[in-house]
Amino acid sequence: MTMNIIVRQPAQPFIDPARTLDGSPRARVRLDLLQTLWFNTGTRCNLTCENCYIESSPDNDRLAFIEVADVLPFLNEIDSAYLPVRTLGYTGGEPFLNPGFMDILSLGLERGMDALVLTNAMSPMQQAQDELLALQTRFGERLMLRVSVDHFDVARHREERGKQSWTPMLRGLRWLSDHGFALSVAGRTRWGDSEVELRAGYAGLFEREGIRVDAHDRGSLILFPEMDPAAKVPEITRACWDTLGKDPADMMCASSRMVVRRKGAKRPVVLACTLLPYDARFEMGETLSEALGEVSLNHVHCARFCVLGGGSCTG
Repeated sequence: MTMNIIVRQPAQPFIDPARTLDGSPRARVRLDLLQTLWFNTGTRCNLTCENCYIESSPDNDRLAFIEVADVLPFLNEIDSAYLPVRTLGYTGGEPFLNPGFMDILSLGLERGMDALVLTNAMSPMQQAQDELLALQTRFGERLMLRVSVDHFDVARHREERGKQSWTPMLRGLRWLSDHGFALSVAGRTRWGDSEVELRAGYAGLFEREGIRVDAHDRGSLILFPEMDPAAKVPEITRACWDTLGKDPADMMCASSRMVVRRKGAKRPVVLACTLLPYDARFEMGETLSEALGEVSLNHVHCARFCVLGGGSCTG
């Protein structure tokens, strides 16, 4: 007699969009107002960082370079549907590696929305200095750039980004500051420093280098919690909002979405947020109207970065 043995896989957290592992109703976030629309300009980058959540590198093209033709339908939808988008965010990869990026950046500014560009301020950005100055002349502080400086200590920054990453970054950061761009800096908390220690350390760096960024202003120096998909963190239930004293309206997915174009795809798709570029569970459609629904917090990044870590790419 042949016996069929069924091996049941152990239950895993963050799988069921409706319930946590213990059966509690999972936390969900409603989109209150779509205020920030992000475009991932492509996953190619001039660096290969040690802990890049999106695994950007010179060779990673899982997310293709987005083009003007990809962006235009979303800008038209914002206008036709009277969506309250105030800011267009651009992330990567390194946005300035995208050959069409300056045209895309100009297009959004010309439509009347602010621009926030996340960059490492290295050679790709520096090669676009003349074009950036021209946009700054036209749009002033509506053009904002946020530079990644992982730590105020050169050795720790290089530990994350590589041996040749500090001096070119500092050159670009100083150029942006000297030319009066609307400027902020993104740091990381991965080394265990307290917030007080980090802000004091960055303040010293900015003072020494003449960088016009206020390290004690949380909107000017954003300190991001780490993202580790293998981390053991508690799932977020509906009851957690009151227990933790958190408001779902403060979560990134309550006010933003991200557009990506996957390699080989005919059209871009809209994702719940910037942190989950590869997880198909968080694809919400091909238009903004399709992406206006609730988001279930069934990913470890939702718990560790957003709810417990208080992180947000919008600052």
